[in-house]
Amino acid sequence: MLRAFVVALLLANLAFYAWTQGWLDGVVGTRSIGDREPERMTRQVRPETIRILPAGDAGAAAANEAASAPAALACLEAGPFSDAEVAAAQAAAQAVVPAGGWITARTEQPAAWVVYMGRYANLEAMTKKEEELKRRKLTYDEVIDHPTLAPGLTLGRFDDRASANKALDRFADQGIHTARVVELKPATSSQWLRVEKADAAMADRLAAVSAPALGKGFVACAKGPGT
Repeated sequence: MLRAFVVALLLANLAFYAWTQGWLDGVVGTRSIGDREPERMTRQVRPETIRILPAGDAGAAAANEAASAPAALACLEAGPFSDAEVAAAQAAAQAVVPAGGWITARTEQPAAWVVYMGRYANLEAMTKKEEELKRRKLTYDEVIDHPTLAPGLTLGRFDDRASANKALDRFADQGIHTARVVELKPATSSQWLRVEKADAAMADRLAAVSAPALGKGFVACAKGPGT
C-alpha cells in the first residue's frame, strides 16, 4: 500500500513538472504560463495598422469618415402635365436644375369602355334593374357619381371598344337587350419632369421652387412611373 502511494506521488510530481515546462500544453489545452506577454503579442494580426487616438481625435476621425461617405441621391419629379402645360413647366425647371439634370417622362393611360345600362330616372328604377340582374346571376357595378351616366349600371369594364362589343354580344345572348357600350374615360397622356439623382443641395433647391407652372412642385418619384 505504501509503495503504491509513493509511486502515485512520484507520477504526480513528474506530470506537474512536465506541465510547468509547457510540454503538456497541447494535451491539456491550458498554457502553463497563461495568456500573457510576450506570447500574446506574437498572435496579433497586422498590429502596425492599429493607432491609439485621444478621445477628441477619435471623434473627429469618425466625423471625417461620415463626411467622406457617398451621399444618398433622391429621385424627385413634378407633374403630371398635359402636352399644353409641359413647355411652361420645363422653362420653370431650367431656372433651378442645370441643363441635362432632368428628363421628361411620359405616362399613357388607356381609355376605359363599359357595357352600360341606364341612365335611369331615379335610384328606385336602378334598384329594380339590379334585382333583375341578380336573378340572372350577373355581376354589375353601380355608377353613382359620373356626371352623365349616373344613376346607372355597368356589366364590365374594358381597355378597348372591340372587347366591350364582344361582351355586349354575350350579354345579348343572355337576354340583356337594353345595355350598350359607352366610353367611361378617354385615353390620356401626361408628362412628368424628373430629376433622377438629386443630391441634398439640389433637393433643397427643388423643394423651395414655387413656380405656378410646376403645380405642386417636386416630390419623391412614384414607384414605377411609365416613360
